[in-house]
Amino acid sequence: YFLLFYLSLSDTCLSTSIAPRMIVDALVKNTTISFTECIVQVFSIHFFGCLEIFILILMAFDRYVAICKPLHYGAIMSQWVCGVLVALAWLGSCVHSLVQIFLALSLPFCGPNVINHYLCDLQPLLQLACADTYVINLLLVSNSGAICTVSFVVLMLSYVIILRSLRNHSAEGRRKALSTCISHIIVVVLFFGPCIFIYTRPATTFPMDK
Repeated sequence: YFLLFYLSLSDTCLSTSIAPRMIVDALVKNTTISFTECIVQVFSIHFFGCLEIFILILMAFDRYVAICKPLHYGAIMSQWVCGVLVALAWLGSCVHSLVQIFLALSLPFCGPNVINHYLCDLQPLLQLACADTYVINLLLVSNSGAICTVSFVVLMLSYVIILRSLRNHSAEGRRKALSTCISHIIVVVLFFGPCIFIYTRPATTFPMDK
């Protein structure tokens, strides 16, 4: 439940960084946002989104230890180890988000100020820059795309290993393990599907007006 708490927390914070502002804007018919608020929203989206990815990886590792090394679970996944892993997940998410923000802020914004999107994100924000964004966009896509794709591959491989190890378990043990693994796999596919589709494609091949 320790990792599940942080997964719920990151998911709640990710939704909170988008939904309340959208609801308020829809109710008061306000479609303006300051540049600072936009940057904060971009940081929040990428921070909590990346944190959720890392927590999902930690949960997969937790399931691997519980199923494949049940006798050593208490020693391997102690409260201290879980705390350190979650702290590293927070640190990695912060580094990822700061890199995204610093790359975006390195561009001059002196022209149009209308974002053709329902929230502030990097791709629509880069379209407002008064400079060539090809290199920056490539770096941003590489950063986000690598995290999404590599994490998804690692998660799928971990569950392949877990499912292969279930052959040595009893029928009841396989049923219990599958019940938790399948629900986790569904969450992973539903979360990573849109992420990979959105953040691994350059804006030049995925224009916002399509």
